Amino acid sequence: MARTKETKAFYDTEIPNDWEVIELGELVDEKRPVSYGIVQTGELIEGGIPCIRVTDIREGKIDTLNLITTSKKISDGYKRTLLRKGDLVMALRGKIGQVAKIEDELVGANLTRGVALIALKDNYFNDFILQQISSDRTVKIFERSLNGSALQELSIGIVRKIPIILPKSLSEQKAIAAVFSAWDKAINGTQLLIAQKELSKKWLMQTLLTGKKRLKGFSDKWKELHLGEMFSERNETKFYDLPLLSVGASGIYPQAESIKKDTSNEDKSKYKRICVGDIGYNTMRMWQGRSALSQLEGIVSPAYTILKPNKNTDSKFFAYLFKTPKLMNLFWRNSQGLVDDTLNCKFKDFEIVKVHLPSTKQEQTAIAQVLQTADKEIELLKAKLDKLKEQKKGLMQVLLTGKKRLKIK
Repeated sequence: MARTKETKAFYDTEIPNDWEVIELGELVDEKRPVSYGIVQTGELIEGGIPCIRVTDIREGKIDTLNLITTSKKISDGYKRTLLRKGDLVMALRGKIGQVAKIEDELVGANLTRGVALIALKDNYFNDFILQQISSDRTVKIFERSLNGSALQELSIGIVRKIPIILPKSLSEQKAIAAVFSAWDKAINGTQLLIAQKELSKKWLMQTLLTGKKRLKGFSDKWKELHLGEMFSERNETKFYDLPLLSVGASGIYPQAESIKKDTSNEDKSKYKRICVGDIGYNTMRMWQGRSALSQLEGIVSPAYTILKPNKNTDSKFFAYLFKTPKLMNLFWRNSQGLVDDTLNCKFKDFEIVKVHLPSTKQEQTAIAQVLQTADKEIELLKAKLDKLKEQKKGLMQVLLTGKKRLKIK
């Protein structure tokens, strides 16, 4: 962006002449300087004063479900960080740049040592400053200023000196903040929908995979069967021409597309073939839900056991079933080893597990289709959420630097 009479230089960008750069410490209430909270909160006190920790600040909000509480006596020793409505609180360690605004429910609460209080003067609009502090530009400045080795933490001195770009006009600050408020509302609404859909899917799994709820058209009594009646082990090796696959939380995919470093052996002679419709599971971690349905043909590490579905088996149904707490507990009980870190659930251990199952493959398929539909809805919402976050990020880059100006009425 070329320098004009209307702009001035600031680091590697240009800002409007009617904007200013002020250190954060100059924007706060002089009686309530940037400070961190209680060093030692003491024992948890039932009905005591809530305290916000670093882990309680998530994506611009404060998770109030698991707040710790301290005594009034300890909290009163840190009166400077007693929270008021509109105050900003920021994580000094962990995911730097996590900032949230205090609403009515947390007025009178306090902070722990890892969180900073930012109490702004009345003449500065806190929603605008919140967006500036959480912007990529500010976070990069924070990251360059981190101190400590094992536990990196921002010092209060660094926080006070962070340069904040802002319009001199309070009305322009409010207008810009209003734009981000609309995006945040859409983001929060989408996150809520995702949480609701995930809860609904969890309920469906609990009821459909146990037979507590039956789908229309199915009434045959379920049977108790060994998993060895539903699967056989595929133990095929020396398929050198097949692509190397990686098994992750989201499924099985080509190693070439994985962000994880390829730690596979150069000698692939013992790597196992996996086919479309097979289920691969980590032999030492099946009891933790480390299994996935394959949509690809390839080879995977010998650390995995490969399950080949029999004719009466819909592997999509079992891919969901194996993630349920009841089945994971059964896999744990049937694994061999002295401690959890050495447990092995080999096929001989897997095949003797008894489960309550639909008597027909058709019912298995119908249940799997319902759960797949739920997954698809969640995936679409997550894609929408990612798009909204990316759009907001783009807006922050232009609105918070004045590259794009809003028309102020």
